[in-house]
Amino acid sequence: MFNGKLIVFSAPSGSGKTTIVKHLLKQQELNLAFSISATSRQKRGDEIDGKDYYFLSTDMFKKHIKEGDFLEWEEVYRDNFYGTLKAEVERIWAMGKHVIFDIDVSGGLRIKKKFPEKTLAVFVKPPSIDELKIRLKKRKTESEDKINMRISKASAELATAPLFDCIVENEILEKAKNKAYKIVLDFIES
Repeated sequence: MFNGKLIVFSAPSGSGKTTIVKHLLKQQELNLAFSISATSRQKRGDEIDGKDYYFLSTDMFKKHIKEGDFLEWEEVYRDNFYGTLKAEVERIWAMGKHVIFDIDVSGGLRIKKKFPEKTLAVFVKPPSIDELKIRLKKRKTESEDKINMRISKASAELATAPLFDCIVENEILEKAKNKAYKIVLDFIES
């Protein structure tokens, strides 16, 4: 089986990591495939099961935890679980591709700790907490309470940035995309 690399993108919600990851996935020379996370949260907007996330009931998620099916998992918010199924990484490696993750800070650091040599951990940093709040409000996908919860969590997440291999500041999106591309290309070619 292809023994690919693991590329982790983590950041507070609203930092732009998903936009950057989607950009990198379009760069065919990088040979990346997206690791679809599992979650127990409800679908948002036009999200598709098996494409955006594997949407599991809380009970099913807990069953997978008990059976050791996750590479990493976390209860990000109360009864809101997120995780990476081992089978997902195996599926991507079987395709002969490197795995790219768009996951929370704790999950990203857990993958780095488990596979230190195979993993590039990238932290996407927003220009400021104020800008983060503006971006989250523009999404119009969550209540004011949820946004405030994400903002308070963002401060703690920002403090973990030095634990990552590199930081991409996303003030100007095109610059952030270019920097991320170069970092990932260098890692894959090393």
